[in-house]
Amino acid sequence: MIVYTSSQNDKDLTGILNLQRDNLSRNLPPEEIRSQGFVTVLHSLQNLQKMNAIEQHIIAKDNGTVIAYLLAMTEKSKFVIPVLVPMFELFESIKYKNKLLSQYNYMVVGQVCVDKKYRGQGVLDKCYDLYIDRFRTRYDFAVTEIATSNQRSLNAHKRIGFHTIHEYVAPDGESWAIVILDWPTK
Repeated sequence: MIVYTSSQNDKDLTGILNLQRDNLSRNLPPEEIRSQGFVTVLHSLQNLQKMNAIEQHIIAKDNGTVIAYLLAMTEKSKFVIPVLVPMFELFESIKYKNKLLSQYNYMVVGQVCVDKKYRGQGVLDKCYDLYIDRFRTRYDFAVTEIATSNQRSLNAHKRIGFHTIHEYVAPDGESWAIVILDWPTK
């Protein structure tokens, strides 16, 4: 039975790291990247602990094993993962509803991943249901960036209700979409 919850301890965080490592783009063949998607950033246990102390990550577990996660980040998490600082800085120049993103109290979806054996079964949707329930009363919306080459992730996020508000090309040539999820009304 799959349980949807938040990360409570180092065992949960290690489970996130194991799933992350298995789906890191540099560890996957090109065909799998195209068809199944990928994650781009490898975190450390210490970084996940720091982020989790600010806001707990959302996870799905089957028989105690982490099979999916949605990382929770806020502006307070900005300097925990140095490679993500440019994303936060970009938020200072992107407008949404006539205000800069940086002027909102937003939640960043730091990264999402579902184990290959559980894809297409609604696991991501249920993780996002918990994410929304957990954060909707304290944050204005959820925002994240997704590599445009990661069509599986872009399509999944669109299905959840995210919409693109900005696209840009990073110095390394990778194209990215900034997507937002306005909290759905109950």
